[in-house]
Amino acid sequence: MNTLSEIEVYYKKRERRLIEKLHKQEAALAAANQKLKQLTENQRAPVDETAEQHAAREQKLKEELYRDPLTGAYNRRYYEEVVRKIIGPAGVALLDVDDFKICNDTYGHHAGDMALKTAANAIQSRIRKSDLLIRCGGDEFLLVLPGIPGDFLRTKLEQICTAVQMASVPGYSHFRISLSIGGTMQSITDPMENVVRRADRLMYQAKRRKNTVTVEVPGQDLAALERFLQEKSQILLVDDSEMNRVMLSEILGQEYRILEAKDGQECMEKLQEEAGNIALVLLDINMPGMDGFEVLRAMNANHTIEDTPVIMISSEDSEDAIRRSYELGASDYVNRPFDARIVYRRVTNIIKLYAKQRRLVQMVSDQIRARENDTDILVGVLSHIVEFRNGESGPHVRHIRTITELLLHHLLDISSRYPLTAEQQDHIPLASALHDIGKIAIDEKILNKPGRLTPEEFELVKTHSMRGAEMLHGLEDFAEQPLLQTAYEIARWHHERWDGRGYPDGLKGDEIPISAQLVSLADVYDALTSDRCYKKAYPHEKAVQMILNGECGAFNPLLLQCLTDIQTDLKEELQGHPN
Repeated sequence: MNTLSEIEVYYKKRERRLIEKLHKQEAALAAANQKLKQLTENQRAPVDETAEQHAAREQKLKEELYRDPLTGAYNRRYYEEVVRKIIGPAGVALLDVDDFKICNDTYGHHAGDMALKTAANAIQSRIRKSDLLIRCGGDEFLLVLPGIPGDFLRTKLEQICTAVQMASVPGYSHFRISLSIGGTMQSITDPMENVVRRADRLMYQAKRRKNTVTVEVPGQDLAALERFLQEKSQILLVDDSEMNRVMLSEILGQEYRILEAKDGQECMEKLQEEAGNIALVLLDINMPGMDGFEVLRAMNANHTIEDTPVIMISSEDSEDAIRRSYELGASDYVNRPFDARIVYRRVTNIIKLYAKQRRLVQMVSDQIRARENDTDILVGVLSHIVEFRNGESGPHVRHIRTITELLLHHLLDISSRYPLTAEQQDHIPLASALHDIGKIAIDEKILNKPGRLTPEEFELVKTHSMRGAEMLHGLEDFAEQPLLQTAYEIARWHHERWDGRGYPDGLKGDEIPISAQLVSLADVYDALTSDRCYKKAYPHEKAVQMILNGECGAFNPLLLQCLTDIQTDLKEELQGHPN
């Protein structure tokens, strides 16, 4: 009975909100009716208009009144005047665009409009002409599928969900849309309003997971609602007073699952046991043993505070206690005695804020990874073109990156001589793929000549380093793009030598950027261990020995130490990517 009571309370609240929303829409509908009346008066049929022409003009007028101008879907007016009267059998679903507000806040309202249009187009691509798509709110759509078999409803909605997820938003290709969908079936005796209300509840369940389809199964709707209640966010109450814990449980227990801890030590144990499953900690300060401040320090030490918000609730109201709480990472501070409504609202706001922050971080992270992947692919394609002209195999570029990464990571492990930022550490291996970009300007006949080059030909080949650097420097965004600047260093100076006998500028020692030094050594090693038009590959051991003996030029002694240390790992890594 307790579960049913919770369900009833929740849905009564939800229904009140829907009624308020409906009143606002009715006001808008009245205004639209007035507009329709004016349009009708302004477009009275000419005397000589035929019946067919009159019917066509009325149909066109209705289409304009019943269509959402942004998405092309039907509008709320169409639902109120036509769809509400429909009697099944039909499939009915409510579709909500996930994190739409975050999209607007991050990219602007134009991006939001484009996302809605893209979503609507993707939905329309998966439904029949007889099906009805209605935009019933800012980011909510109602879908009516007349005559669809009940056992096919989930499949159809999942097809729509996938189509929207795969769609690309014009001008915002890295932004991906997803839907939360709730669907149910309308029988011939079921009023549309009741069906839409059920679909709304199901959609709300789907929104808790995002990008999800939740469909009502006949005879199992109560079980679905019970699962929904079990998925409520979890709050950890930490207080040595059982009475205080009971009071807070009474205030919050209807909307949240409650965990309890009687002291700081038990709190830390619960946080470890339920890692990732606690939405908020309500923490008392004065407790025996480990007090609230010590809990905050421990949460800072293990970084739990970064993902789990803490609200301090204490009768200690001194400025020092409040200041210390905030300095140690507490999100909010509530004094006893407190107003139950204020505690509930603060808890709800903090949980929503952190949930939104996590979704935003995840969305940005996904897009950063997508951009990095796209950049990687484009750089790989470009470098492959260069190597193809140079008669070298595609794995050469991959080998250079692998060797550069291994050398770089070991260098940073054994020495602090080169303080590289995390961004630079990412850029160097990626930019290494463009080390020979200047060879695109060298005649293929010279690049692929099987015999020894003449002095004149060799001098021409040597110009590829400057040509590559000039190409990169001439790009429009060079000054604002650290990746291009790193690629410039590598392209221009990867043939310089530690003893100053390299080209094009005769740099010596650490005058040569470490990025170029790393790629220089990687390039020489891969050239020795790969087949070329003018030579056969040397074994790994022979190549390493030749480099260490100085037979292939002079290198930074620290990098030679790195090569010596990683040679076993290097051989194993490259054997997994043979030429």
